[in-house]
Amino acid sequence: MTPEDTRNILIGIVCVAIAACVPLVFNGYWLSVALTAMMYIALSTSWALFSGPTHYISLASGAFFGIGGYLVATGMSDYNLSFWLMMAVSAVVATVFAGLIGMATLRLSGVYFVIFTLGLAEMIRNMVSWLQNNVLGSRGLYVLTDFTEAHIYWMLLTVSVAVFILGALIARSRLGFAMRIIGNDETVARHVGINTARAKVLLFMTTGFFAAIVGAIIAPRYSYIEPNLVFSPELSFLVVIMALLGGMHRLWGPLLGVIPFTLIWEAISIWIPNFTTLFLGLAFLTIVYFLPNGVVGLLEKLRGGATP
Repeated sequence: MTPEDTRNILIGIVCVAIAACVPLVFNGYWLSVALTAMMYIALSTSWALFSGPTHYISLASGAFFGIGGYLVATGMSDYNLSFWLMMAVSAVVATVFAGLIGMATLRLSGVYFVIFTLGLAEMIRNMVSWLQNNVLGSRGLYVLTDFTEAHIYWMLLTVSVAVFILGALIARSRLGFAMRIIGNDETVARHVGINTARAKVLLFMTTGFFAAIVGAIIAPRYSYIEPNLVFSPELSFLVVIMALLGGMHRLWGPLLGVIPFTLIWEAISIWIPNFTTLFLGLAFLTIVYFLPNGVVGLLEKLRGGATP
């Protein structure tokens, strides 16, 4: 282990310790904002594990998140099963589903993959809504637990830490090396013997796993679950925008996007809620044209320019 690795680990431990103290210092509105930010930290960082090295823009986060939340709600409301059991079930289902989708679609690239993943999320949302309204006979499900917002926050913090640890391990593994080659030139990666399909599917399954876990953890916060709430296309776009704003080529990059964007998003949602969709579009265009490598890329550019 290098001195830089030791320093990074110590910085990470300090950051986690500070984050863990948030519910002890804040409550009410600011704890709710911190919880939302922690949710997007877990989602954006796990999304970047796949999309960062591959440069594939996935809009399927809302689908996997919805699977987690909806399965937890169904199991607890209709079958009186435990939250922890349903969280595990939802993670397995989403991971398998991500694997199947990955094997079928990761030969696509560019805008075709983006369109497919967005269409996938919308298809699942509409299918679940139809089943809920026409077959199951009820529109929503109740998720009643003893969890407070502090408990949910700490669970999301645990998931975020797990994502960072897994990301660091992958970056040092043969899989991480293979993904970097795939991101630079997938044709070259195939020619040097890398099984590009398997590598992409494995990381895509990781994204599905963590998104479902987060959706399951958030379900008790909503209390009342319906398909249009948990299978939200808006969530998919927010995850992408926050990750792009922070920067995808560093594991900690999404952090720099999630925290400021969450605060801005909260303010806009309160003061001018009718302009949230417009704001998403403007934010995306601004990032693409002025911050293509995110805040991390800008900071590295400034630091490089300052180096004699």
